Amino acid sequence: MIENLLDYNREALIVAVRGLSEDQARLRLVASLTTPISLIKHAAGAERIWFHRFWAGLDESECDGYSRRDEGTFAVANDESLADVIAEFERASQSSREIAARFDLDDTKDNPREGTVSMRWTLLAIIQEFARHAGHADILREQIDRPIALHNPC
Repeated sequence: MIENLLDYNREALIVAVRGLSEDQARLRLVASLTTPISLIKHAAGAERIWFHRFWAGLDESECDGYSRRDEGTFAVANDESLADVIAEFERASQSSREIAARFDLDDTKDNPREGTVSMRWTLLAIIQEFARHAGHADILREQIDRPIALHNPC
């Protein structure tokens, strides 16, 4: 059930951005670095941070993409297409599934920020994060698809 809910939220993120043009995917509609494409890029980074680096113990140089816990997870290069970033997220997610399968839900590891965490905690934390970001993506998509014309009373 936990894995299915995580996959549901992974797919919800992708569905929210699929079909956008390259320009639409990069629209900055809020003050933060959040754009439709950067949400997907960030999610791929979260997969690598938690599953690849933390649980599998891979070094940053062994990861297939950015894997530091900072705003760099939102950075999308100019030459990366939306399809490229979605494919990157799907690859990272598949690797994360394989890594998570090596552990029991109650297996634990010490994390410098959160203390001792279990695989169950990690899966639930990622579900929560991806659900929030899917909501962000839904709102951005709504703004892109149906922009609100501001009423000027003058």
